[in-house]
Amino acid sequence: MKLSKLVIGLGLALGFVAGAAAQTTMKISISIAQNSHQGVAIDTFAKEVEKRTGGRYKVQTFYSGSLGGERESIEAVQLGTQELAFSSTGPVPNFVPEARILDIPFLFRDKAHARAVLDGAIGQELLAKFESKGFKALAWGENGIRHMTNSKRDVKAPEDLKGLKMRTMENPVHVAAYKGLGIVTTPMAFPEVFTALQQGTVDGQENPLSVIMASKFDQVQKHLTLTGHVYSPGIFLMNKASFDKLSAADKQAFLDAAKEGVKANRARVDEDDAKGVTELRAKGMTVIDNVDKSKFVATLAPVNAEFEKQFGKANIDRIRNFK
Repeated sequence: MKLSKLVIGLGLALGFVAGAAAQTTMKISISIAQNSHQGVAIDTFAKEVEKRTGGRYKVQTFYSGSLGGERESIEAVQLGTQELAFSSTGPVPNFVPEARILDIPFLFRDKAHARAVLDGAIGQELLAKFESKGFKALAWGENGIRHMTNSKRDVKAPEDLKGLKMRTMENPVHVAAYKGLGIVTTPMAFPEVFTALQQGTVDGQENPLSVIMASKFDQVQKHLTLTGHVYSPGIFLMNKASFDKLSAADKQAFLDAAKEGVKANRARVDEDDAKGVTELRAKGMTVIDNVDKSKFVATLAPVNAEFEKQFGKANIDRIRNFK
């Protein structure tokens, strides 16, 4: 009797081990807080992967740069020490130079225009460029439309930016453009930004309302100007070798999970954009929302001429004029 119980017990134990072994755990990270448009993106993705693969794949989620800033996370995905990341395109050109074109200021008319470009042929062509660099780009997500904040003064026109020391993304297109506006640029990884603002190492930063709110920048920044100067995409990246190992059905499950993550991500950006100004004003920020963008565009004319040489006018126009 005891022997049969032992056999059954061992059988159950081995069954559990086999069941546990059949589940593959992967990691995904973001550099900002869980309660954010990016948090919603990876939480939805993780839930959908588990559901669509019948629990055979589990995605662990990490927030607030706990596995490193965006650049480090993308490096880890490329090396295969981390399977997945969701990132803004800030540091992406360091890995896939072709993606730089998306960071040109005032390239997109609005979010609808940007989303249509990314979901269409141009966006898909760009996603394919990641494969030769060790990535499988699952889908374009969204970081949002970027605005400027600082602790010194109201910014109503381009000349008000002159001499302001601002944190910028580790992105050559952003740095070139902001220098063209007279900003003293300080490239820095995102997890360091709050402290740098708090200590006065930099005067300001620029980010979408979603990021400004999730990061509580209202605590260290007094002035917000809705410049809307850059549309910032987000992207779901996976290590290519990890993706290639998946069965055809599981590959589709990961791609579909990323699409669901993007839907939730964009919906949260829209929600944050709708309530952001009211909320940040209530927290004591001065918000300049009637910005003459044409003045900023005019100031950037010399920089844009450089971008046309760099990327080809036809390529830029193809995006600008996309209907």
